[in-house]
Amino acid sequence: MSYAVWGWGAPDEAPTAADLAAVAPVVQEATGVAVQAPEAPRPAPGLPPSRRLAGLPPSLRALASDDPVDRARHGLGRSYRDVVRGLRGDVPHAPDLVLRPRDEADVAAVLDWASEAGAPLVPFGGGTSVVGGVEPVGLDAPVSLDLQRLTGLVEVDAASRAVQLRAGTLGPDAERALRPHGLTLRFYPQSFERSTVGGWVATRAAGHFSTGPVHVDDLVESVRAVTPVGLWESRRLPGSGAGPSPDRALLGSEGTLGVVTSAWLRAQPRPAHRWAATLAAPDLATGAAAVRALVQSGLRPATTRLVDARESALTGTLATGEAALVLGLESLHAPLDHDAATALEVCRDAGLRVVESGAVASGGGRGASAEAWRSTFVRAPYLRESLVLLGVLVETFETAVTWDRLDALVADVTAAVTDALARVCGGGTVTCRLTHAYPDGAAPYFTVTAPARRGAELAQWAEVKAAGAEALAAAGGTITHHHAVGRDHRPWYDAQRPAPFAAALAAGKRALDPAGVLNPGVLLG
Repeated sequence: MSYAVWGWGAPDEAPTAADLAAVAPVVQEATGVAVQAPEAPRPAPGLPPSRRLAGLPPSLRALASDDPVDRARHGLGRSYRDVVRGLRGDVPHAPDLVLRPRDEADVAAVLDWASEAGAPLVPFGGGTSVVGGVEPVGLDAPVSLDLQRLTGLVEVDAASRAVQLRAGTLGPDAERALRPHGLTLRFYPQSFERSTVGGWVATRAAGHFSTGPVHVDDLVESVRAVTPVGLWESRRLPGSGAGPSPDRALLGSEGTLGVVTSAWLRAQPRPAHRWAATLAAPDLATGAAAVRALVQSGLRPATTRLVDARESALTGTLATGEAALVLGLESLHAPLDHDAATALEVCRDAGLRVVESGAVASGGGRGASAEAWRSTFVRAPYLRESLVLLGVLVETFETAVTWDRLDALVADVTAAVTDALARVCGGGTVTCRLTHAYPDGAAPYFTVTAPARRGAELAQWAEVKAAGAEALAAAGGTITHHHAVGRDHRPWYDAQRPAPFAAALAAGKRALDPAGVLNPGVLLG
């Protein structure tokens, strides 16, 4: 099966036999899961000819692709379930056609045609969804609307420190475009390499910085989108009290209300001063208390990534049997000596010990522990592919909860998922880290590894996933902090949202998309 269909990176980044042979003993030792002989990707079955292509207006023919590999790539996201199916050539819901608009006029023309033809449209950015957000399940000859041609920096407002970027712009391309202007978005989700500005907005994505501007919500100044009934563009404002926010309606709408074509985002100069430390905590709860003290102290550290002892050992951050706190500070102008001393004092008072600390030089200079954590974070999607090929079930899920319920949620979810792993997989491990922190709560992120039974992985995954989701809901957490809803989280999202809000959202959907062609089955319907 083409790596382009199931893999995270470029074709030349696919795991080789030598790569798998090298990583297998490391994986087995680190996770305790007995690896299996590497699985060879299988070819994809043939797809039926496109039904929509012949009915396209001549003006849209140049935008269309019915290539089977292209269609298969747009039929899967990048969840564990997607990787398993993709490498086996199982793409059960490939779109009938892929359309790549060149500009907003093309987007409007596609929406007009789709509404008239009753063709379901699934907007597609980088295709990095891990929650079934881009898979056109149960739709009649669906069309994938790929926005990769709508790319690039449109305008820079230096006075306001704001930039307009087209929706198809990839994270690295956005940063390269801003560098000559001395600006950065300071927004780096784990999917940064492959995800797009429009995808960030549509899914309410979060970057890897733990505090401050965490969600893309915090960066959005204005959003421009095309809907089936017209153009939607909010006024650029630093803030407004004029009724419900038009931007907030589009943020997290996941392509159901309109197609995001560009956004004005708040940027900032690149930090002049950076400082990092790694601290050890006796356990996750003690570390969490330290994180709470930090974010409630007014320091606003850039990074407060707390990983439990098992994950700390797995990532090479700490091998001492302690939880690890990777702490970072940044400043545009002022030196960080005073804030760093205060942060270390807060952590020591909470019962943590300092492993390493110091200023970070431009382009590197982090301590060994912090660099080990960062490397693991960046390479995680690639490592997951190797794990899948070696017969390891690996899944992640995340949530957010207020501080008063954090410890109980972590304990309850860990217990529920561990029990499910014992029933379904015969064992496995659950680790936890805090990815984001707020004055009133935090975002726990769980990682699951277990032995997979080849041929039964999807059933195993579904049961473990459901156990985790039910436990999150029962403990008072949200079904997702930054992975979006997609199709995988719909049952728990439906239960989480208030009924009057659901009715209002459905009414808005009917007004904006009368034919119901925009991403049916996500959020609504």
